Amino acid sequence: MDAINSENKLDLLSAGREEIQTLLCELGEKPYRAKQLCAWLKKGTPIDEMSDIPALLREKLKQYAFVISPEILNKSVSKIDGTVKYLLKLDDGELIECVLMSYEHGNSICISTQAGCRMGCKFCASALGGKKRDLTPSEMLSEIMTAQRDSGKRVDSVVLMGIGEPLDNYDNVIKFLSIVGSADSLNIGYRHISLSTCGIVPNIYKLAEEKLPITLSISLHASNDEKRSEIMPINRKYSIDELLTACRKYFDKTQRRITFEYTLIYGKNDTLDDADALAALLKKYFGGKPFHVNLIPVNPVKERGFVSGKRARVNAFRDRLTQRRVNATVRRHLGGDIDASCGQLRNKQSSEKGR
Repeated sequence: MDAINSENKLDLLSAGREEIQTLLCELGEKPYRAKQLCAWLKKGTPIDEMSDIPALLREKLKQYAFVISPEILNKSVSKIDGTVKYLLKLDDGELIECVLMSYEHGNSICISTQAGCRMGCKFCASALGGKKRDLTPSEMLSEIMTAQRDSGKRVDSVVLMGIGEPLDNYDNVIKFLSIVGSADSLNIGYRHISLSTCGIVPNIYKLAEEKLPITLSISLHASNDEKRSEIMPINRKYSIDELLTACRKYFDKTQRRITFEYTLIYGKNDTLDDADALAALLKKYFGGKPFHVNLIPVNPVKERGFVSGKRARVNAFRDRLTQRRVNATVRRHLGGDIDASCGQLRNKQSSEKGR
């Protein structure tokens, strides 16, 4: 179907160079215009502001295409470390969040992949309102572009760990990855991209076949099925054995070290016995193969009631893993003064709107 005859307008940020060239050809334009257009699209620039594109062509583009441009509803800047959290409003009114973080090695952004989430993890604010819809590749890209444009900072790395479950929006996420790494788009290398999943096992196998050198992070959070099923409903569908078997196959296929995220919840999964069980579990499936455990003191979410143990308790858990020859670190806590945990601003805004 010709782009110009399509019932729907072309979503330019989700389009590749060939699709853009096809549209321009149908509009009677020269091929070099595609390079000009892609240069503007890298910045997420609205069509009206593409200054070296002739006014007539801009009018044609608005007739047959569009550029996603979220509205910044709220911007919170941490006084502690400069972390910036954005609450964005999409064209249909749905709200999402992204977080821009600065490190010594560069700037990283945590983006959302869905509006809401249906996974139901008990410690997470993102799932409180359920899933509304999947995000398109362009909406994911626009989170990065909006943060870059607003902050004036170049984003060097991307973490798909915001609102939503990336592997529950598989096709759109894969297309996003293919675009974000392109020289025609943001040109962010795959080795600087991490994807976090609660464990949709069939799609872990699919992801392995994509042969993308991204970092896979697994939200594990417990060392046995009883505890994991209590806090992560996905475990009732895919057990820890099924999940870790898929993870080992992923490593064997890609040779990419997997990170296991483990949220420490006081009184539920943070004892030294839990640390011993976690070490034994991961060694059972990975043996001497490389893997990493990222310990995350749980962020307080008032609707959940979970709290983290004191720092000494967190460090003792880490030290026990280290004694068991497990590579483990405690995640640096950024944006603690701005509700930087995924879903908190979105839920607050939604609650106030519903009053």
